[in-house]
Amino acid sequence: MSEILSQLTEVLEQRRAGDPDSSYVSSLYHKGLDAILKKIGEEATETVMAAKDGDREKIVYEVADLWFHTMVLLAHEGLAARDVLAELDRRFGLSGLEEKSQRKSG
Repeated sequence: MSEILSQLTEVLEQRRAGDPDSSYVSSLYHKGLDAILKKIGEEATETVMAAKDGDREKIVYEVADLWFHTMVLLAHEGLAARDVLAELDRRFGLSGLEEKSQRKSG
């Protein structure tokens, strides 16, 4: 896992027990799953809008926000980026059609 993903995972874990009045991430955890999901939805929409506008710099910015909030969700659920990376590794070398077929049969 990349160094920044590892560092971010550690910080997100620390913030789970943090003061919601002093940390944005702690406040998201405190508000619960629905608040986290709402942020992911907002960031996904902003990513789509940036891509539609063709603004490469804004696409990167919005995808960073989307990834960040998705990592908050992972931490909230007791998961981490390494779990997603392991799944991507498992899929590597499979065609998309083959992978999708395995999901239906599994």
